[in-house]
Amino acid sequence: MKEILELVKADPRYQKNIEYEPADEAHPEGKIKFHIADLEANLESLAKKGIEESDYWKLKFLIHVHDLFKVEAKRGLPPTHPHNHAYIAREFASEFTDDVDLLNMVQFHDENYKLWRGYSKTGELDQKRLQALLDTIQNWNLFLMFVIIDGCTKGKDHTKLGWFVNEVRKHRMTRVDAGWVLDLK
Repeated sequence: MKEILELVKADPRYQKNIEYEPADEAHPEGKIKFHIADLEANLESLAKKGIEESDYWKLKFLIHVHDLFKVEAKRGLPPTHPHNHAYIAREFASEFTDDVDLLNMVQFHDENYKLWRGYSKTGELDQKRLQALLDTIQNWNLFLMFVIIDGCTKGKDHTKLGWFVNEVRKHRMTRVDAGWVLDLK
């Protein structure tokens, strides 16, 4: 995966798109390259929990590709829509890996936020949407680590992370628990 990440970083689309500055509250750090730097720092903090080397490089891959195509996307579309940033990122990532679970993580990396947002508005969890995510992601340790890495940045509500981890733990076995979130604050 380390070698694959180097290929990603050498791609002209990557080099162009990391200079993009999303105009949204979730990215107060500015350009995508600054978001990537923040997430890499979070990964280093999380690595102290004991992450296998293969997971470490998969997390780095996710960090570098997940928001890379916000410049080409339309906002407010579901992750299955061809103009959603995560869908486009998955298409890009599929040029470098055939790991379906990793590609699903790229595509559905914002589902935790969407589930939280719905829950915080209505007080009810969208069970159908959660079940679809539970059925789609296979490696919940890796996905939850990435959700924490991506969610512990300025401009994002950290309380949703512990909530999401606890919801997942009701349905899937994972060594990641809500305590992992607190270490990154």
